[in-house]
Amino acid sequence: MLLTISYTGQNTTDLGYLLYKNPYRPQVFELNHGKAYVFYPDISNERTTVALLLEIDPIDLARGKAGTASGGLFDYVNDRPYVSSSFLSTAISKVFGTAMTGRADAYQELSDSPLDLTANVTMLPCRGEQEKLKSVFEPLGYDVAYETFMADENFPGWG
Repeated sequence: MLLTISYTGQNTTDLGYLLYKNPYRPQVFELNHGKAYVFYPDISNERTTVALLLEIDPIDLARGKAGTASGGLFDYVNDRPYVSSSFLSTAISKVFGTAMTGRADAYQELSDSPLDLTANVTMLPCRGEQEKLKSVFEPLGYDVAYETFMADENFPGWG
């Protein structure tokens, strides 16, 4: 699972102060369902991008399932480690929790101002409900764009 947030404008390296994450030092966070990595693949005064990458451990997920009688291969082979879901929401809350409060200490004025941010979520399941995606985010003032693809042309039911 991958979330990137890009800030364009002037002095965009200040994004690190707003997120409480140093752009020059990758960080790892332990989660109940795996690890979250925060790093900055693009750093300049005109554009800075932060990435939140989740590494989900499907074996730990299967072991933690209550009521699993016999287990089996299905418990270990699934799309949960690859498709953005509530795991990403949990990671955002843990990793960027302070930033979500709007507190930025010495950078409070920047935090209170409108910022030119672009967020990209890779592999968000939509299953033919693109209009629903727009109806949720566009009323909040977001521009929504999405790209679809066929996972496997031999199995169109997979999406």
